Amino acid sequence: MASMIPYDRYDRALRRAWPFGSFFDDDFFAPLVSVDGDASFKMDVEDAGDKYVVSAHLPGVTRDQIDVELNEGRLSISVDRKESDEEKSKNYLHKETSEWQATRGVYLKDAASEGLSAKLDNGVLEIQVPKIVEKPNVTKVTIE
Repeated sequence: MASMIPYDRYDRALRRAWPFGSFFDDDFFAPLVSVDGDASFKMDVEDAGDKYVVSAHLPGVTRDQIDVELNEGRLSISVDRKESDEEKSKNYLHKETSEWQATRGVYLKDAASEGLSAKLDNGVLEIQVPKIVEKPNVTKVTIE
């Protein structure tokens, strides 16, 4: 059991075991893989009492490149970042930014479908999802 490796850390363990481990650490592969090894964005979910606060870290992404959707309790954030025509017309010698797509989702069991708000500020998308106020579904029955 001690030799088991969690799936999300398998690639790092493989790089250490590989005889040419430094080959994979080369900057050539940097655009393909993010810092933690997955090609998506960071997302935080906070339970703030009467609402959920979801923060997605999306540096360099504009509002029109983001799609937020709540469907039966599943909040999905999709990003489709494409280069503009202005960027395509430039003659780059070296370019570390690229086009990419990513989708992240989280299930919020008691999310209300009304009153949601989203704000993009300094590369951080903050979504506030109110909770459904559930009333107790218990009925007392008197005995005669």
